[in-house]
Amino acid sequence: MITAVALTGAVLWPLIAEQQSSPGDKPSKPATKDDCCVLELPSFPAAGAASDNAKTTVIARHVEGNSKSPVRVLIYEDLQCPDCSIFRKALDERLLPRYRTSVAFEHRDFPLPKHAWAREAAVATRYFQTLGPNVAAEFRRTIQEDLDRVKSVGFRQSLIEFCRGRRLYADKALAALSNSTFAQAVEADFQAGVAAGIRRTPTVVVGGKSFVETIDVEEIQTTLDALLEGPARSH
Repeated sequence: MITAVALTGAVLWPLIAEQQSSPGDKPSKPATKDDCCVLELPSFPAAGAASDNAKTTVIARHVEGNSKSPVRVLIYEDLQCPDCSIFRKALDERLLPRYRTSVAFEHRDFPLPKHAWAREAAVATRYFQTLGPNVAAEFRRTIQEDLDRVKSVGFRQSLIEFCRGRRLYADKALAALSNSTFAQAVEADFQAGVAAGIRRTPTVVVGGKSFVETIDVEEIQTTLDALLEGPARSH
């Protein structure tokens, strides 16, 4: 069993953010595919392999599919990550249609400190989860379908537009961004991910096997089919 990170949320997040934003001795450079969605922890020892058994505080975590299924797919994601948006499309078009009634697809928040609005997006999703899992799923989908639009108008304006288009209270959604309960839930997922060895997004864990960044959906399907057909139906 992997133990939780010793640092508290109040210490861990600012420390990581400072490490990734400090100019250091090297000139800054635009993010590329190689470094866009990678968590950099230069002062932390390497963690073990990713595990779906890492302990975390569970507060309204978003699950799609069959939430009661013993077969679970853990999705460590950052809503500002381009590769996560690609996996979101695969989830909607290939995985959920096939496994909606038999597999639980559990979202784990892993907003990278280098991404300007990823953490607020994760907090907003926790708020929308309290309104219903379908609202949370639609928010994820809307944000991830058009990252360029979010970049253009800003995350908070995108949040307001999402609410207005669905007759939701935008002021409540904006206020939720400062809600400590939602923020702590996001931080708990983030810390658990760090403890489990998660460093890149998306990381998808199926049956103890990790699929990282560029996801082979066919291999995930093969793994899920084997788990669903297995006598123990373990994960």
